Amino acid sequence: MTVINTPSAQRQSWRQLRLWLWLNRCTRIKIACVGMALICLGLIAPAQAADDTARPQAVQAGPDRDLVVRVLPEAPDVFSISPARRSAGAWRIEGPGGLAGLVASTAKVSGSVGYSGQPIDILVGITPDGRISGAVLMKHSEPVLTLGISDEDIERYVNGFAGYDLKSVQVEAFADSSQLPPIIARATVSTGVIRDAILRTARAVALEEGVVSAGGAGIDRTTYAPKTWQALVSDGSIAHARLEMDEARRGFGDIAIPLPEAGDPFIELWAAILDPPTIGQNLLGAQAYSRQMASLPGNAMELFVGGSGFHSYRGTNYVQTGIFDRIAVVQSGTEYRLRRENYVRIDKLAITGAPPLTEMSLFRFDASQGLDATQPFEIVVRADRERSDGATASITQPLTYRLPETYVLATSGSAPRSETPLWISAWERKPATIAIVGLMLVMVTVIFFAQEAFVRRPKLWLYTRTGFLLFTLFFLGWYANGQLSVVQVIAFFHSLLNGFRWETFLIEPVIFILWSFVALGLLFLGRGVYCGWLCPFGALQELLNEGAKRLGIRQIEVPFAVQERLWAIKYTLFLLILGVSFYSMERALVMAEIEPFKTAISMRFMREWPFVLFAMALLTAGLFIERFFCRYVCPLGAALGIPAKMKLFDWLHRRPQCGRECRYCETQCTVGAIDPLGRINPNECVLCLRCQVIMCDASQCVALKRRAGRGVEGGHLSPPPRPTMEEKSA
Repeated sequence: MTVINTPSAQRQSWRQLRLWLWLNRCTRIKIACVGMALICLGLIAPAQAADDTARPQAVQAGPDRDLVVRVLPEAPDVFSISPARRSAGAWRIEGPGGLAGLVASTAKVSGSVGYSGQPIDILVGITPDGRISGAVLMKHSEPVLTLGISDEDIERYVNGFAGYDLKSVQVEAFADSSQLPPIIARATVSTGVIRDAILRTARAVALEEGVVSAGGAGIDRTTYAPKTWQALVSDGSIAHARLEMDEARRGFGDIAIPLPEAGDPFIELWAAILDPPTIGQNLLGAQAYSRQMASLPGNAMELFVGGSGFHSYRGTNYVQTGIFDRIAVVQSGTEYRLRRENYVRIDKLAITGAPPLTEMSLFRFDASQGLDATQPFEIVVRADRERSDGATASITQPLTYRLPETYVLATSGSAPRSETPLWISAWERKPATIAIVGLMLVMVTVIFFAQEAFVRRPKLWLYTRTGFLLFTLFFLGWYANGQLSVVQVIAFFHSLLNGFRWETFLIEPVIFILWSFVALGLLFLGRGVYCGWLCPFGALQELLNEGAKRLGIRQIEVPFAVQERLWAIKYTLFLLILGVSFYSMERALVMAEIEPFKTAISMRFMREWPFVLFAMALLTAGLFIERFFCRYVCPLGAALGIPAKMKLFDWLHRRPQCGRECRYCETQCTVGAIDPLGRINPNECVLCLRCQVIMCDASQCVALKRRAGRGVEGGHLSPPPRPTMEEKSA
């Protein structure tokens, strides 16, 4: 390749460059302005008016016979509706003969949240003998249910819960059972969440209303009376212990670091058994209490511990060791250590009159541990300090607790409870899949860490990349359903605004693992670590285009000046979807259908013909322009490309001759991510490493050809050298 460097040619080149930079800057400013306007519009739009008109409120306001009969088919002709005693979002249906049944909302009772991060609201009917009489899906924002599964399939699924006995053996959310409708194929997570929400809500309300008897060590879990903090302390429901600073100072003796002279207590402790509704619901509030009780294993109990003062009963060692070394429960000479897996942090209480507590915790005890909640026990807090002579001084502060007799039953029933949280059940379902995905991520990591040795072998790179893309498509995409989507990005944004919950994202292990890896990849490598290697639809496009080239289909070369303007399309689409989601998540999910991922990967082209036709059109365009969708349309790529500028390392090498004396890599880049100056745009690069292979191949790289012709370095360079100061200034 010969470059003619005349003064007029140089001036023309610089004028074109300045024009490109100016237009590119204008395009970015326009995108930013449009995005900010849309986000502001979404924030001020009356989103709640569109999405939160839940029918349960209409049920509470007045009799809605059609809706009640759908969930309680045996409801009498004349009935009245009244709120349940404790659970907000539950109602008692009374007929002439007494209780005709219960109706409960999963969103309000158990706080059920789907994979989209938005509530799933289902009305559940419960008969007086403790059976589910029916269920109606009222509102959801699940992507696969919005435009993937027919309304008839969803209605058939929720109707299948009719007749389930809440007193029967617990069935896990994803397990097969003849008592429950089977999980819908291609919507495993969403329908598993629906099953879990229905069962948890029905059990919680049935227990609270006394329709089924409560399990546990003889604790009354049905009776409720509103009480203040002071009333619960007065009757012994909440126990209290306090160690003053002067007492602690005398107990430690001569220590290396003296205690402060402040008048605050050294330790102040409050504790209560949470299971009785009069205690637990008054402390936590109706919804939080129902959610905690519905998730308890059978015959388990929860202990509330609150503290203030100079010494923390939690400490920080439990984060590394998994065991709380400062606090223990002692009963009849047996010490029960508190573990992190049975711990839930509480940030605020619903009760009035509570003192300011600096730390609040819930600790769960299974029946297998042997702790009897109906018998007295001690909560012992220990504090250690170093003496002046180097020895360790220790003091303990016990708190004796005994559950008041008013909460103890003479006999106990056996209402089964959920043994395993929903997200744990999801992870236990597919250990082999998780392991294989983990190996894929390890392999990608090794490829990039050993990049220099890898790209020096063109055949190894070609065979490895082709094989990896095939495995990504067939295993990760069509088998494991590991296709990421812009919907998950939107759900993450909303979870940050509305209360982040890890359980929402943990219920799909493959997606969670991929997103965790992508988050790290954005810091180290940019967006290409996913788009170029782990995206099933991207793999499908690249493999089809490679086949088209082998069949002789001529490729369309898009000029760089045109291409960088087409890039704006995907960023605009992403900002539009994000902005609309603040107004209506349902409409945002419809807009997200611009992604053909659900059609081509999740549902394997088994959808209505308009969706299949759209996906085929994008794939057809990709036969002539490699990765057409990835380049210009993909909103997920835009969402990942925006933070790509934050990557910490630049592992892709360039030569001083790139863009000046040679533009071969630019013509070979499959996504046009190399500009006329030879620079790689991290927002668009998919890290295929093709340019790195060319740079290390003496048969392709012009610089190496010239050096080989002059007898320099034998034609190969590993790794490509960094430019010298003279070359930079040239």
